[in-house]
Amino acid sequence: MEKVERPMMEPLGDVQLKEAKAGAINWIQQLQMKSEDIFIKKGISLAIIGFLLGRALILSQLAPFGLPFFAAVFLMRRDRAPLALFGLIAGGLTVHYSNSLVIFASAFLLLLFHKIKKPAVEGQFKTMSMYVFASLFLVNLAEQYLVFRTIQLYDLMMIGVEAGLAMILTLIFIQSIPMLTVRTKSQSLKTEEIVSIIILLASVMTGTIGWMIYDLSLDHIFSRYLVLLFGLAGGAAIGSTVGVVTGLIFSLASIASLYQMSLLAFSGLLGGLLKEGRKIGVASGLLIATLLIGLYGEGTNNIMVTLYESLIAVVLFILTPSSIINKIAKHIPGTVENSDEQQQYARKVRDVTAQRVEQFSHVFEALSNSFSQVDERGRLEEDEKEFDYFLSNVTEKTCQLCFKKEQCWSKNFNTTYDGMQEIMLQLSENNGQLPQKTSKEWGKYCSRGPQVIGAISQELTYFEANQKLKRQVKESRKLVADQLRGVSAVMDDFAKEIQRERKNHHVHEESILEAIQDFGLHIGHLEIYSLEQGNVDIEMSVPYCQGRGECEKLIAPMLSDILGETIVVHSEECATYPSGQCEVIFRSAKKFTVETGVAHAAKGGGLVSGDSFTTMEIGCGKFAIAISDGMGNGERAHFESTETLKLLQKFLQSGIEEKIAIKSVNSVLSLRTTDEIFSTLDLAMIDLQDARAKFLKICSIPSFIKRGDRIIKIESSNLPMGIIQDFDVDVVSEELKAGDILIMMSDGVFDGPSHVENIEFWLKRKIKEMETDDPQEISDLILEEVIRTKGIIDDDMTVVTSKIKHNTPKWASIPVSPKRKKAQ
Repeated sequence: MEKVERPMMEPLGDVQLKEAKAGAINWIQQLQMKSEDIFIKKGISLAIIGFLLGRALILSQLAPFGLPFFAAVFLMRRDRAPLALFGLIAGGLTVHYSNSLVIFASAFLLLLFHKIKKPAVEGQFKTMSMYVFASLFLVNLAEQYLVFRTIQLYDLMMIGVEAGLAMILTLIFIQSIPMLTVRTKSQSLKTEEIVSIIILLASVMTGTIGWMIYDLSLDHIFSRYLVLLFGLAGGAAIGSTVGVVTGLIFSLASIASLYQMSLLAFSGLLGGLLKEGRKIGVASGLLIATLLIGLYGEGTNNIMVTLYESLIAVVLFILTPSSIINKIAKHIPGTVENSDEQQQYARKVRDVTAQRVEQFSHVFEALSNSFSQVDERGRLEEDEKEFDYFLSNVTEKTCQLCFKKEQCWSKNFNTTYDGMQEIMLQLSENNGQLPQKTSKEWGKYCSRGPQVIGAISQELTYFEANQKLKRQVKESRKLVADQLRGVSAVMDDFAKEIQRERKNHHVHEESILEAIQDFGLHIGHLEIYSLEQGNVDIEMSVPYCQGRGECEKLIAPMLSDILGETIVVHSEECATYPSGQCEVIFRSAKKFTVETGVAHAAKGGGLVSGDSFTTMEIGCGKFAIAISDGMGNGERAHFESTETLKLLQKFLQSGIEEKIAIKSVNSVLSLRTTDEIFSTLDLAMIDLQDARAKFLKICSIPSFIKRGDRIIKIESSNLPMGIIQDFDVDVVSEELKAGDILIMMSDGVFDGPSHVENIEFWLKRKIKEMETDDPQEISDLILEEVIRTKGIIDDDMTVVTSKIKHNTPKWASIPVSPKRKKAQ
């Protein structure tokens, strides 16, 4: 046997490498979280920003940044205000001790104003900016007078400019401070907020002016690094905005930096346009702009210094983790990262909504099960108890004073009990009449026979009324259970619809766009909402075609060939001016259509008929035809039949199943009034995809289907709607075919002439003899034949005729390249 050598030790290198990577990632994440806690949560970043703003100057003498920053921190994060003030004073000391004194004195005066009159909540931002203006103006005015003992007009003007800038910067910094001090979830920033943050960052970098490393300016490096970050995160618009704002503030701080605005703006624009190349593309934009603007701004003398500064900014940019750039991009509207964040939020809201709807569905299902549960054993015990109470009431009136009480109920209990029970059953079965045989036998057994029979008959009336009431309660419980189950099913379907994610159709959009453009047509935009077979939904913007019908004649046939099914124009909003866009919606064509014709007449030739009819599309590719006949004639019957159809339409369009919808309508009609006003209902539900039909008839007369030379009868039997609360709806299903003619009518037509013995055979013969297949002509001919044969209109008459036809599109499909067709 061959010897197999095994290694003395299992290789552990892969496991150790994975553990080392996981440990490194965890260490980096912990370091990042610790840094965020120190710099953001504990406010160290505010002290650093304050230090740089304390050094920042405009025109080498104005310092409008310090006090607005302190006021914004004091207003938004009062607990971090001492750290900000400490940083400002420290930064001012690096310039001149007078700067730190001015910052301290103006901050003290600002707090004094705030203490004297605390601003109202609704206007605190404006009030705080006014306090900043007054504090800085008074402190600078006092410093000028104490140092020079005089105040010139120029000095007064410069003090006013500095105080005015501080007032404006206060409003800007107030919008930026919360984003630097609070670790918030991703949110879209407004344009004003983005500009405010840029101004704050540019003002902070102004504090680095004059810092040099080997003749390289740190302010130039940081400003270009900032442009690279926002250029990659926000694109050309945000990148150029950052460049313009940063360069403008730098040029105010130092006239020598004026050309930097052009360099930064051009770098942001070019880098944003090249953001598809990620970091390399954006960095290339900065280097190209540096070479072009560098040569233009300062010639060839300092071109190498400028290029080195840009290279260092590029190195810092490349070393920056992509996660930081993605976090910035999430806050900028219009970016892919922001859209993904919004979609994720919308998806979460959708899932929560679907979950709540599903929970409500389960609640309604549980309620339905609770109402439908019946304890049969408990019912038997309850029936026995009710009969015992019945006998107790009878014996209390008759047997209590009888001298044979002891003999009947003690010695012959079963005989007495069974005898009374038999009397009750026979009285109930014979409408209160007791057979003579039973009466004689009971008279021989009981000394008070007639009195007992009379008492049983009297108590039986109350007993039956009580039983009827309990049956009604039981029927109501069952109806409520069915309704709750129907609502639960609708809500469950709605929850599934919410959770159904919109599929990505970019490939099909490009294919359709390319096919249409190759054909020589130009379209504005294309949105595909569904490509499901039989449920295609496409929205498109098409240039104004001057009424030539390009959408119906060209685009829809091309879509039909691409998608492999017939597509038609569902709706079209034409442009109101020649250069406008037409908004068109394309959807799947149904395999069948229903053409309907109606003829009706009121009793005696009146204007108001008790019959009502409706034809409606209820969604999901279903078509409904309904006739309702109110009891009697005139306005009241018309009102009842119309209300029946209105209620039915609302229930069906809500998605509730047909049988439950009819039962719900019946419940409403039976409980709404105590008058004996009832309605019939004849409903046909036709599926336009397979022509399968369901017939639900409530006390309505038969319908007929004409299929060539055959006449098919559709009938069912139920009581009128509203007469009882609980009834079963019989559903008759029939597979219709193209060319079938469905004829539905009210009882005024079906009753027919009085001399015709077999009205059904007579109607079948008349329908079969008709040579036309037009639905309107058939309805008119049937109604005319019935009225002519009868001689009078003795009842409301309605005939609804529907013809099932294949849906043949007006235009044939236009073939396109096979590679662009949807994969089946």
